[in-house]
Amino acid sequence: MTSRLRTVLGLGALAELVVFIAVAAWIGLGWAILASLATSALGWVLLAKQGTKTLTELRLRAQEHRAPGTALGDAGLVAAGGFLMILPGFIGDVLGLLCLLPGTRKLPRALIARAVLNRLPDRARGPVRVQSTRPAQVDPDPGVQHVTSTRVIEGTVVERP
Repeated sequence: MTSRLRTVLGLGALAELVVFIAVAAWIGLGWAILASLATSALGWVLLAKQGTKTLTELRLRAQEHRAPGTALGDAGLVAAGGFLMILPGFIGDVLGLLCLLPGTRKLPRALIARAVLNRLPDRARGPVRVQSTRPAQVDPDPGVQHVTSTRVIEGTVVERP
């Protein structure tokens, strides 16, 4: 395990502990433990419901011989969100809910995609989008013999959004 990952996990565990102590001081230790157990149970329920829905979508796409698309990413986010919800801690519960709920799943998907794309070299970042323009009329030079089977398309490379 790299030192960066160990640092992030350690700081995450420390943040969870600080938030749990703050919640326990606010509502009482018994209620904080009960709330933590309730969010874990909610995580199991949401994981079962969303996981079944996502796996059904993946199975349907496989039967129709279609690319998995975002359904595969959703399956990973549902699994990660369920894992975060099941673990005790309120910060993980909030992050897990972001991954589990269909309406909020776009945010973690966008953040993960941006992080992955930033680590890829430019040549591995996918297709280049080209916007083509046609000139009004190309007048061939009468002194040069032209090959009629070659086609030239003038265009401009457009930056990706």
